[in-house]
Amino acid sequence: MNIPDTKLPRIIVIGGGFAGISFIKKLKGVNVQIVLFDRHNYHTFQPLLYQVSTGGLEPDSIAYPLRKIFRKHTDFHFRMAEVEHINTKENIISTTVGSLPYDYLVIATGTRTNYFGNENIANNSMPMKTVPQALNIRSLILQNIEDADRATTESERLRYLNFVIAGAGPTGVELAGALAEFRKGILENDYPELEEEDMEVHLIEGQDRVLPPMSEQVSKKAHRFLEKLGVQIHLNTLISDYDGTTVTTKDGKTYKTATFIWAAGVTGAPISGIKAEALVERANRYKVDQFNKIEGFDNIYALGDIALMSTKDFPKGHPQVAQPAIQQGDRLGKNFKKMLKGEKMEPFKYFDKGSMATVGRNKAVVDLGNLHFGGAIAWFMWMFVHLWFLVGFRNRVVTFFNWTYNYINFDKAARLIIRPFKRI
Repeated sequence: MNIPDTKLPRIIVIGGGFAGISFIKKLKGVNVQIVLFDRHNYHTFQPLLYQVSTGGLEPDSIAYPLRKIFRKHTDFHFRMAEVEHINTKENIISTTVGSLPYDYLVIATGTRTNYFGNENIANNSMPMKTVPQALNIRSLILQNIEDADRATTESERLRYLNFVIAGAGPTGVELAGALAEFRKGILENDYPELEEEDMEVHLIEGQDRVLPPMSEQVSKKAHRFLEKLGVQIHLNTLISDYDGTTVTTKDGKTYKTATFIWAAGVTGAPISGIKAEALVERANRYKVDQFNKIEGFDNIYALGDIALMSTKDFPKGHPQVAQPAIQQGDRLGKNFKKMLKGEKMEPFKYFDKGSMATVGRNKAVVDLGNLHFGGAIAWFMWMFVHLWFLVGFRNRVVTFFNWTYNYINFDKAARLIIRPFKRI
């Protein structure tokens, strides 16, 4: 691998998500060599993937080139590759573009979709963890509506217009709300031969309420918002199968659909080579101490969704969302500065800045400690926070313009089938 040799400490970072970026930013100007590996050459702002999948934003509004983020860093190197194995004895990683030794290794690989061992669902449903997957969903949604417009039988038309989402966490709730608004704002204008009431949005959740990680107060508000939009919510319902045409639940109910989106869970994305005892098998997350060091290693760290740091407040690890990843990356970067100077490192302490989810136009919910908001105020708070954390000034401007246009015109301008989806 053509990475320049160096006498400086070499830090390899695996993953250009929130945690990896936050960590590297803190090391700007520090006398080290940093090598970042990622399967994509861009950072994805995952909280807004659902807007790409429903035509609200173009993908370049929520993605930003990794090389551009760190262009002012000295001795920074990026390679678009997948890390396949870690040789912890010799301190070498093996990737799809070659091998490279390290002095320190930081794993920030995030999560992947969890299908809980159901191969039919894995093969036939639509996940939404990456930009390509979001574009696949966008294409499939629009293709199915086009197919419904020319369907020759009622059953065929209704199957194309039936949208089923598994999982009522923030992703599922936001997707369901966006699809319901698509029906109200676009279907009758663009497809006059289709009836608005024929398009159904089903949100299926295994627990007893929507947004289970959030407070009961905002959960109830989100439930009401979704019902007002016409979303059909099915609680305490577990999905057992999807064969490409029919969703089947464990209590025997069936839903004929050509669009089944799986947002029902994630699992960590570990890399082979780390000893099994350092991994919490059920969650696929590395056990880390209060300094994010993987148990049993002196020079390997894990950040964000892949790290499980057990504390009094979070015995099962911190939530697998952006804020813990950003804060852990920030603290580890500061600790590396201290460590390289021979100073004592500081333990990580998570500051919970709250949780939020949007349901639709003027409809969002926010938890801020003991404060709970819902409606237009929460919606504006949600927009401000997401704009603030988007990477790149251009992305913030373009996203704000798109949201303003959509708000004024009740329209989603990015409903283009650029790359038709075909299931392999």
